[in-house]
Order: sequence, then structure tokens, then C-alpha cells
Amino acid sequence: MSQNAAETLSPWRVAGSYFEACNCEVICPCRLQGGKGGGRSTYGECDFALSWWIEQGRTRDLDLAGLGVLLAGSFTDAGQRTPWRVALYLDERATPAQQDALAAIYLGRAGGRTLQNFAVAFGEILSVRTARIELDHSPGRERARAGPFVTFAAAAPVPSEEPVTCGIPGHDQPGTELLVEHMAVNDGPLQWDLHGRCGFASRFDYRSGNDER
Repeated sequence: MSQNAAETLSPWRVAGSYFEACNCEVICPCRLQGGKGGGRSTYGECDFALSWWIEQGRTRDLDLAGLGVLLAGSFTDAGQRTPWRVALYLDERATPAQQDALAAIYLGRAGGRTLQNFAVAFGEILSVRTARIELDHSPGRERARAGPFVTFAAAAPVPSEEPVTCGIPGHDQPGTELLVEHMAVNDGPLQWDLHGRCGFASRFDYRSGNDER
């Protein structure tokens, strides 16, 4: 995009269902439980895969509903946490204009809540790819895949006595902690194949500007 993405796309909104996995043990220390944080990553390095199914979405000129987005990445807990190294996967069914808009939104270049919630942490964008996105965010059947690069699936919900929230969809979106059956990422420097780690399912509602809702 030749113009500033925030100016070109705003007002924009994407909202729908969210499912993630990472290499921490349940319940992920990054979550808030009853509003209280749990601390740093279980193993000092967080390898993660995130997925969004856009049920409602549009920019100033484009309809984005019905599309999926995945993100895989890694960071360490050194110091105040190193910047995230990430790869973004865009739905191959999207038009080039839709793909450009989704990249701008999910990389934080369009400002708004995606930048506030997670993209502000990005340090290195390893790749932005189109892929066949396959998502099932149905409770008890959570699955996500981006072509040959990323796949992860939940096994069971994890009981919690207090509400659990995650900063990526937003702490205004309580969700369900999950035990992840399998998470595999195979894309350049992002390489892992893990079983029995943590996941989270929730809703998300991201918008341009600084509005919380």
C-alpha cells in the first residue's frame, strides 16, 4: 500500500473466533486468572501459533468476512522479552486487496487494537504467505492449519476456578484454557513439533482507532 495503511483502511473492524497454542504448560503463565498474572514463559522461550476466523470484518472499502488468518512465532524471556519473530499466513481465497488489508491489520500497520494487543511486540517479520487456511473453532473440536506450515489441535478443556483471559484477543474477552494435543510448525527458522502443551479459545473484536469496543 502506497499510502499510510491506517488512513487507507480506516475505519476497519475484524471480529470472530480465536484459537491459539504455545509451548508452555497449562495454564499458560501469560494468561490472567481472576485478573492476576502468572509470570513468564514455562521454559524461558515461547513458541506459538495463533488463529483467527473472521466472522464479521470490513475496511473502508473491503468486505473481510469469512476469511482466516494464522500467525506463528517465537520470543524469549531474556530481559524484558525479546521482540517476536513471526510469520503471517493469509487465506488463499482472499483477493490481493483483501490480503493486503489483512496483512496491514494483523502486522499492526493499520494501527488499532491489533497493534495495541500484540503487533507492537513484533521485531522481525520472517514471511507473509498465502496458504490454504483450515479452521474449526467449535468448542471441543478446535483445529487450525495453514497449508504445510502450521497445524495445531486441542485435546480437552482445562478446568479453572477463576476466569482466564489472554492479552492477544484482549482481556475483555474471557475464554477457555485448553490442553493442546499437537502443535507443529515447519517454516524456515520456525521449527517445532510438540504434544500436550497449552492452548486458549476465545472471541476477538479488533477495531481501528483507540476505542476499546
